[in-house]
Amino acid sequence: MNSRSRKLWAQHLAGQGKKALPVDSSALLQKKPFVGRILGIDPSLRGTGLAVLECKGSTYQLLHSETLKLTAKVDSVDCLGRIHQTVAGLVDLWKPRHVSCEATIYVQNFKTAQIMGSAKGAAISAVAIRGTAVFEYAPLRVKQAVVGFGRASKEQMSLTLSQMLGLGKPLPFDQSDALGLALCHALTWQG
Repeated sequence: MNSRSRKLWAQHLAGQGKKALPVDSSALLQKKPFVGRILGIDPSLRGTGLAVLECKGSTYQLLHSETLKLTAKVDSVDCLGRIHQTVAGLVDLWKPRHVSCEATIYVQNFKTAQIMGSAKGAAISAVAIRGTAVFEYAPLRVKQAVVGFGRASKEQMSLTLSQMLGLGKPLPFDQSDALGLALCHALTWQG
């Protein structure tokens, strides 16, 4: 650092530097809250989590949650069809403004990645046909937004959501993951 820089820095610290123009920090921090319904989808071939969240400013209410459980006896192609039909039915029934879905994550096993991608595609295709906007969030981002810690456990996530929304008891993990996706969108959406 040269002597001129040190002098300017010393003046700045002493409050003798040029005065900055006043900035309305509240305008920078203002965020228009999300208003409407969000369908959260945690896609999985055998246990897709689904949750519908009603957002009114900073008030959130869980309207519906379920886990679409499909046994190993159900053929994978039939599973994809059931995922598509279930998501389509929820979109038609609840008419969400947005859909929040888990982003594709890195997996080492190709077959697992293929199955996960297929389940996600079946769910998103049902939404896309209806013209509803889809937003994707990585699991770490969801946990950071909801719990405040990106490496939170599924138990922490479920318990935090239960407390935040006054649910009484924690939801099953697939449903709490879907609800977390919806709430993450509501908390981080920039409209």
